[in-house]
Amino acid sequence: MAEPLSLTVSLRGTREAKDNYQLFRLTGQLDAFSEPTFRKVMDKCVEEGPINLILDLSKIDFVDSSGIGALVQLVKKAQGAEGTVQIVTNARVTQTVKLVRLEKFLSLQPSVDEALARIVEQT
Repeated sequence: MAEPLSLTVSLRGTREAKDNYQLFRLTGQLDAFSEPTFRKVMDKCVEEGPINLILDLSKIDFVDSSGIGALVQLVKKAQGAEGTVQIVTNARVTQTVKLVRLEKFLSLQPSVDEALARIVEQT
């Protein structure tokens, strides 16, 4: 069952905790305005576990450098806890991530099913 996340007016989402992963479905904008709240909420969720994360950003309208920075920090935090992060993207998010050449580090996936398959492979 998906629970709503308390984020910002411009960034909304839900969280589903499963046996070995958490699935976050986000909509709106991941930018300088929403980044501090996003980071705080995600840090709490990583601490609660499970530590394998899927971020479904396929409905994100806009991501800026602050959002990319928050994603990088989230991946580092999860990896430090022996977890993984899979990011489901859309064309806009993929283009922004590729501009800074972080598509491999951020483990971009075309669908939630592909992201789930990656988690199964890695665990």
